[in-house]
Formats: sequence, C-alpha cells, structure tokens
Amino acid sequence: MMVNCCGLITDRKEPVPLKSIEVQLEVKDHVATVVSTLNYENKEDKPLEAVFVFPLPGDAAVCHFSAQIGQTHIVAEVKEKQQAREEYDDALSSGQQAFLLEESDQSPDIFSLSVGSLPPGESASIRLEYVTELAVQADDGLRFCLPAVLNPRYQPQGSEGPSVQVTSVPASLVPYSLSFSARVSSPRPISKVESNCSLEPLQYLNADQTQATVKLAAGHKFDRDVELLIYYKDAHQPTAVVEAGQASAKPGSLMGDPVVMVSLYPEFPEDVMSSLASCGEFVFLMDRSGSMGCPMNNSTPQETRISSARDTLLLLLKSLPMGCYFNIYSFGSQFEHIFPTSVEYSEKTMEEALKKVEKMEADLGGTEILLPLKHIYAQPCIPKQPRQLFIFTDGEVGNTKEVTDLVKMNAATHRCFSFGIGEGASSALINGMAKEGGGHAQFITGTDRMQPKVMQSLRFALQPAVEDISVSWDLPKGVSSTILSPPITAMFQGQRSLIYAQLTGQTSEATDGSVTVKYSLAGHPSQNQLHFNLKPAEDTG
Repeated sequence: MMVNCCGLITDRKEPVPLKSIEVQLEVKDHVATVVSTLNYENKEDKPLEAVFVFPLPGDAAVCHFSAQIGQTHIVAEVKEKQQAREEYDDALSSGQQAFLLEESDQSPDIFSLSVGSLPPGESASIRLEYVTELAVQADDGLRFCLPAVLNPRYQPQGSEGPSVQVTSVPASLVPYSLSFSARVSSPRPISKVESNCSLEPLQYLNADQTQATVKLAAGHKFDRDVELLIYYKDAHQPTAVVEAGQASAKPGSLMGDPVVMVSLYPEFPEDVMSSLASCGEFVFLMDRSGSMGCPMNNSTPQETRISSARDTLLLLLKSLPMGCYFNIYSFGSQFEHIFPTSVEYSEKTMEEALKKVEKMEADLGGTEILLPLKHIYAQPCIPKQPRQLFIFTDGEVGNTKEVTDLVKMNAATHRCFSFGIGEGASSALINGMAKEGGGHAQFITGTDRMQPKVMQSLRFALQPAVEDISVSWDLPKGVSSTILSPPITAMFQGQRSLIYAQLTGQTSEATDGSVTVKYSLAGHPSQNQLHFNLKPAEDTG
C-alpha cells in the first residue's frame, strides 16, 4: 500500500501553494541547529484547513515552532499528545486558528503539522527550529542533509497507523525558491565545506579559520536533497565545547546551567588489535523491492539504487576474510536466500555468490523487511563467529519502529550495519537499525564516496565488540555533572563518540575538568581521557 501527499495539504489532500523556503544552519563542532522558514499562500476563495508534512532527521529535537497567519502570531508549547489533540479540536470547532505539530507514530523522521484554518488570499509563514547531531563519514567529513522530499514509504499489509507520505518532485515542477546559508564554528580550524549543489566560496570570519560561513549559489531548484560535508583539521583530536546556560533561565534549571559536549575518538591498544583473528558470520540483506529500480538521485538518472546496492555488496563479498561464514538474503514482498544456512567463505562459495548477486534486480514487489529479519534472527549462531548483519535498503518502509524494535530485541546476538541507498532514504530507519544493533550507518547517494564507506563498515565489523562502557568525571569541588546523552552502547576504533552533560554548581578557583571513558576490548580493560576547560566558549555571533 502506497499513500502519497506532499508539503502543505488541505483536508482533501490537495496542496496549498508554497512560495519560498529559507534555511539557516548553525553548526557548532558536531551539532547543527536548523532554522527553516516556509511561506505559503491560500489562492482559493474559501478558508482551507491544512496539514503540513515534513521530513526531519530521526534523532532531531524540535526546539522552537511558530507561525504567522496574516496578523496572527502563534508560538507553540510542548504538551502531551492526547491533551494537545483535544485542545486543537476545541479551538477549531470554535472557529479559532490553531496549529498542531506531531511526530508520526510509525516513523520518527516524519512530522505532521495541522495549521488549522487559512483564510482566502492570506499567507502563512511557518518557522521551525530543530537540533541534530551530524554523522561522521568515512573520510572524516560531517554530513548534513536537508531533504527536498521523503520517498514514498511502503506500508506493509495490516501494519498499524495511517500512512502520511511525501513524494519526489521533478525540478520543472518546483515553483518555489530555496535560500540556504550555513555558519560553522569549531575549536579546530575548518579545512573545507563541500556539497552536491553549487556553493558560493567559503568565507572565513577569523584569522585562525575556526569560524566560517557558506551559502548555496543563487538559483538552486530544490529538486534534490542538499547535502553538506564539513571537514575540520585534526579531525581525530578529542574536543570539549562548553556552552553557557541561557541568561533568562533560572540557574539550576535545564536551560539555565552550562552544558558540555565531549567528542572522543577512542584509539584501541595496538597489541590487542593485532592479536585478534579476523572472523565472523556475515549475513547480507538486500532490498529488491520495486522502488530499488528508481534512480539514485536526480543528477544521475541512469544509475539505479539496485545497481548501487549490488556494487556495494559485490565489493564487500570480495573483501571478506578467509575462514569466516556468510549468507545473502534478498527481499521484497517475500524473501530468498542464496544458501540454506551460512557457509564457510572460500574461493568456491564466493564465486557462486558473486554470480547470483550480479543477476539481482528490483523485482520482488513491496518492502516487507520484518519477515527476513525474523528468519535470520531465528537461525542459530555459529560458535566463535560473531554475527554481523549488513542491510542495504532505500528505506521505503512505513513500519520503521517495528523494524528497529526487532533489531533491538536481538542486539545481544549480532551487530547491525545499515546502508541507506539513494537520496531520500529514511534516516530514522537507517540510523535506528544501526544504533539499536550496536553497528554503524552509512548513506550512499552516488558512486563517488561508496568504496571508503563500505570498507569502513567492514573494518568496524571485524573489530571486537566493546563491552562494559562507563564514563566518569573529575570536576572541581562544588561542580557536579549530569549526563544528558543516552549511554554509549557501541564504540569503534577512531570513530567519534559524543557525550553531553549538564554542569551544576560554581567554583571560583579551578576551571579545569576531565572525563574518562573506560571499556573492555576482547577482555582487556582500556580507557581514554580528555581534559577540558569549564569556561564557556565565547559566542562571537
């Protein structure tokens, strides 16, 4: 079942014309704050009740939402879901204007916003602000993606919940303009910013090049995702950024106290790494649903998602270590596997698998990913061969939460490495599977950066699982910390781990603190430590 509708839509599922989008991006080290302003106009001769459906990164936190309709200005409050729905219905039935912002129950990267009644001829301006962490790429670039649209999501038969969708729009049909600017600051110098769209030259704001601005070149048609890659010098240097609390908030409250963000790049002991044998059971799961026959992106329509996924899988197959075990599953409305159970990797089994993978097409119908996952998890594990699951999909599923919950339930018996294939792949699904499965996520939007990403995931999969991770703080007398981020559940050699903590209390003397991460690697206790200054960074903006 596919359900498609797009942008700001009326209760009859007809689009309200969008005039322009303005996006301002503020990047502080590894975290981005995104401020989007969307302008609409009701060209009908009657009021419209409208809903705005829009994509957000799966882990984004919405921190501000406001709307201007004619002379009316509305600022949103965060409320419990059911209470908010009831208040919205009450306001509408009494003829008032009301807005309701909700996260989709099925997929956390779709938010829908009911904007209530828009009078004829009136314009609506919607301002949304959210915060998200930027993912580190295989070449150490930080990736920010502004989705032009969400791919239509496949809703499995009998799956719960209504399906709210956004479709892809060709460039000739994009009547609105997009302006996009970014400001980047970090304790390290910024070496470059790249994009899949044309950018104006990077402008440095200070001599040591730790602050810069960049914007999209004029005339950008918002017909594809805008991908930005930010590169810092000395990317593997651990850093700590302290941000002061809001002056208007009460000291001791969440917004009133300073917060520290620590980025660590664990370096595992060389002697432990070299003593470990390369082994594992590698299970590959390939999406062969109809949508995998679509182009990777709008700029290279001849390259399909299935051909890119096939190339990715072939590269992995040729790179596996001798003596490991492997099997390959593919799925659509039903699923298939190459071998009845996982087989030992040898010249003969690799050749047999390569021949079958080369013939794989996007010809298996819908995207029923739960069935093959359940089958894989039901297979007994092979002793001394840790299971590593690699999933290749364009993420066009409507039951994201069910899938990530299933991966989480089986996290003790495997690690999950996910690959989002093509523009618009669901970040909630791809990141969610990797996070719940203690693995790593990659997004492949074109052939240019595929190889380093594939080899990085394989390198991570061959590393032993890190266990017993704990974080301890050494702070001056009178200062205490409260960790705000979820516990670190997976660590990889040289791959960033982020920790956020709130700092409470005052000290007039010492201004230095340290954080230590301890963990066990293949039974060997190890630790990494970072010293930092408690004084908040000066905001020169």
